[in-house]
Amino acid sequence: MREQIKDKGRLEHILESINNIFEFSNGKTFEQIEQDKMCYYAIVYQLVVIGEASNMLTKDFRDTHTLTPWREIISMRNFIVHGYNIVDKQEVFQVIENDLIPLKDNILAYLKEMENEM
Repeated sequence: MREQIKDKGRLEHILESINNIFEFSNGKTFEQIEQDKMCYYAIVYQLVVIGEASNMLTKDFRDTHTLTPWREIISMRNFIVHGYNIVDKQEVFQVIENDLIPLKDNILAYLKEMENEM
């Protein structure tokens, strides 16, 4: 039960970071995000938080919730942190455009599932 509570908190952190990214990028084009350093780096930081929170989920949780590509999320975090000087800004924008809505849907479903179990 204790680990489940920690997983719930980590999922809430992921959801908060996704919502922050949508708030920061709302209605902005790739060019606008690229030119606004503060916005771009705020988004990148939130991606790091998503990756770190995903990494901190229990192995059991990740192993039983395989709809989410946890390995790829964690790998992106590691790449951003360790390869910060070669991060492709277009790829960051593609994550916003293509990957965050499905991830948000999964996280909401997982939180609902946990709520029903507690």
